[in-house]
Amino acid sequence: MKFARYEANGRSPQIGLVVDNELIDLSGVAPSMQAVINLSNEGMAMIAHHANRSQRIPLKDVKLLAPLLPRRNVMCLGKNYADHAREMQTTQDEPVELPKFPVIFTKATTSVSGPTDPIPFDPNVSEKMDYEVELAIIIGKQGKNIPAEQAMKFVFGYTVLNDVTARDLQRQGKQFFKGKSLDGCCPTGPWIVTRDEVPNSHDLEIRCLVNGKDMQASNTRHMIFDIPTTIAYLSRGMTLLPGDIIATGTPDGVGAARTPPQFLRPGDVLTSIVEGVGELRNVVTAV
Repeated sequence: MKFARYEANGRSPQIGLVVDNELIDLSGVAPSMQAVINLSNEGMAMIAHHANRSQRIPLKDVKLLAPLLPRRNVMCLGKNYADHAREMQTTQDEPVELPKFPVIFTKATTSVSGPTDPIPFDPNVSEKMDYEVELAIIIGKQGKNIPAEQAMKFVFGYTVLNDVTARDLQRQGKQFFKGKSLDGCCPTGPWIVTRDEVPNSHDLEIRCLVNGKDMQASNTRHMIFDIPTTIAYLSRGMTLLPGDIIATGTPDGVGAARTPPQFLRPGDVLTSIVEGVGELRNVVTAV
């Protein structure tokens, strides 16, 4: 199934089931995306029953929102594709070596935005805004000390995420948090695709385009730490909660590593694509 948050006809945000190019309102079944994630198998069956007898709304008639507003910071993996790790270390004159353990940082909840929302550009805050397309995991049930071989059972589904980064702010301190957490700098969506809809999340084409030009093009098979390893690592001594968002890292081709560097500017159209999951289209907008 594909679940989305949307607005239509001036109503407050609703939850919908996406079928082809249409949407089925689920407001009478699930009041929030968190409620959908918390549903039992019987609850999912109820949604399927509801869908079979409900009116459908064309997707073109609604505004899709960020599919999930996380209850806590988005957890992210840094340098989780080998070529990206190498390009960033080379750019920063660091020794070129792959991480031995997952590199974890977070993005503030207020950075999360929707699949077509503008990406704010304020030159008084940052002039080095960069793009990073990623596959994101949505955790489906609570777990701690999860063995890697059981980790996929804790995945509810997937969404597309772009870890838009203020590189100048990122490099001012020893932590990534500030440079990663500007408002509107975590576009997500366009929906959450449930785990069963993606036969192999470790073999998905992943792309980022700026103004229609390919800047990043890779495959999730090139992750250094796969999804089960990541979940096992994060849950070691730390409880993962339903609705947690985990971004699995970005491939090479980011703007900061290009010669010369190529950062986002007002008017740029940022397109983020993960095969079988969805596509984001966000315009960089001066504020």
